[in-house]
Amino acid sequence: MERTEIIEKVNNFLEEEFEINPSLLVPESRFKADLDIDSLDIVDIVVMVDSIFGVKIKSEDLGKLLTLGEFYDFIEQKTA
Repeated sequence: MERTEIIEKVNNFLEEEFEINPSLLVPESRFKADLDIDSLDIVDIVVMVDSIFGVKIKSEDLGKLLTLGEFYDFIEQKTA
């Protein structure tokens, strides 16, 4: 899967499910500090990754990722 497609799908999900302003969805954005994503939201993101990308991940693994860019990289590696 192309990185641009990954970014588009992740950003669309975050915009729709968490009502995040699209201008905040840049690789440097930090999940907690910039996007206000908490541990309960992480569970929703894990489910999204499985349903959209077919990738099973643990909440703990996702919790180690600090920025949106790291998340894009993670998905890209898992779908390669």
